[in-house]
Amino acid sequence: MIEILNPAEVARARETGALVADILQAMKNRATVGTNLLDIDQWTKEMITEAGAESCYVDYAPSFGRGPFGHYICTGVNDAVLHGLPHNYELADGDLLTLDLAVVKNGVAADAAVSFLVGDAQPAESVAMIETTERALAAGIAAAGPNAKIGDISYAIGRVLTDAGYPINTQFGGHGIGSTMHQDPHVPNMGRPGRGFKLRPGLLLALEPWIMADTAELVTDDDGWTLRSATGCRTAHTEHTIAITDDGAEILTLPSR
Repeated sequence: MIEILNPAEVARARETGALVADILQAMKNRATVGTNLLDIDQWTKEMITEAGAESCYVDYAPSFGRGPFGHYICTGVNDAVLHGLPHNYELADGDLLTLDLAVVKNGVAADAAVSFLVGDAQPAESVAMIETTERALAAGIAAAGPNAKIGDISYAIGRVLTDAGYPINTQFGGHGIGSTMHQDPHVPNMGRPGRGFKLRPGLLLALEPWIMADTAELVTDDDGWTLRSATGCRTAHTEHTIAITDDGAEILTLPSR
């Protein structure tokens, strides 16, 4: 299903998006050396509940996971890039942590992700990976607008990733979002310009460039959810929810302050 939101629904999406961004920022600030992933999950649950919102993850049970997910945020460490299931792990200095969060409030969902390094260690290759996903996301957003095509976004994202030398996996990527978290159209992180669905004002998209340092192959962890790089290399993932407008794209998942 491809859902086009009316102006009132887009306004509600802004509120949801700000909530997602605020929670991610709070969790990033609290994720220090020694922080347990299960504590991050609990803190996220508390913030969602306090805001009168609902988790998109806790009851989520798609065909590709061993569902339901049962937690409130995805926590991927180092080689874990997608659907990282929170577990009893204390963060170490230099860990590359990805937090991915989706919630629904007032009937509209928003989805975002951030990758960052924990503690004082700043491995250059990890910094470069994170910055590459951020640049790719910015390029994808710049390519979005009325009358553009999904392929234009995918091409813009893929060009940044490939120019930086990273392999690209197209099994998982961006997606439509609205009253539910995952909708059509699929937005792969590589594509051909001028192809695919024509964008329209009111369409919400979650764009999410993600990369693995030296492979495009994923493996599923024993938990049935966490997707890791097949070689054990580090990974990075950045995501925003955007709304197509009459003259471009608006980022909805920005902090409220």
